[in-house]
Amino acid sequence: MARRSLFGDQGYTRRIAEADSVAVIGLGRFGRSLALELMAGGTEVLGVDIRDDNVQSLNGQLTQVVRADPTKPEVLRQLSIDQFDRVVVAIGGNLEASILTSSALLAMGLPSIWAKADSAEHAVILEQLGVHHVVQPESDMGRKVAHLVRGAALDYIEIERGYAIVKSAPPERLWGIPLGKTGLRKEFGVTIAAFKKPGADWTNADAETVLGADDTILIVGPTRKAEGFAQLR
Repeated sequence: MARRSLFGDQGYTRRIAEADSVAVIGLGRFGRSLALELMAGGTEVLGVDIRDDNVQSLNGQLTQVVRADPTKPEVLRQLSIDQFDRVVVAIGGNLEASILTSSALLAMGLPSIWAKADSAEHAVILEQLGVHHVVQPESDMGRKVAHLVRGAALDYIEIERGYAIVKSAPPERLWGIPLGKTGLRKEFGVTIAAFKKPGADWTNADAETVLGADDTILIVGPTRKAEGFAQLR
């Protein structure tokens, strides 16, 4: 678990690549948070960053963490990055490094590359390169907060533009009636996918589900319709 020097144990890195693992390149605030969350979920993580302070801060917290320049294809190969199924380019604040690293990974033919974009223009460039998944954390969070501020939703997850899952309290018109008899899908164009009663776990909803005032529900459907339904009282 200790920090390893550049190319110090290539065999160990290859073993990580063969396991349920992810390489995270760029260990700033976003990359660090992502890497630690992956580790918490049982995924082995190889962390790579050119800055020694970022590497040192994660000493002992990742499966392996290495100080290296990820813009150089030969460095990536020596780290066995080309053996990973999933790689995240979490480089922030350096457009050139992000593009060069992403290009090098794409040239290796990796099947699943995720990359962080700091702006809409950055995202367009990454998409044009052929990066499989481009994320904009700041923009995505801004949209999420806007949806929460606007309505009565307790939480909001955008599946893709125009379609979402909204966490909310059930409107009074649903209390005490089996969902199959409410006609909500026909009237409102949404589905209640799951519900949670106080002190209980989440449960899949079905036509026989009966909701109460203190329950919490997950509404699935077109964003505007799901949000509109969440605002009903």
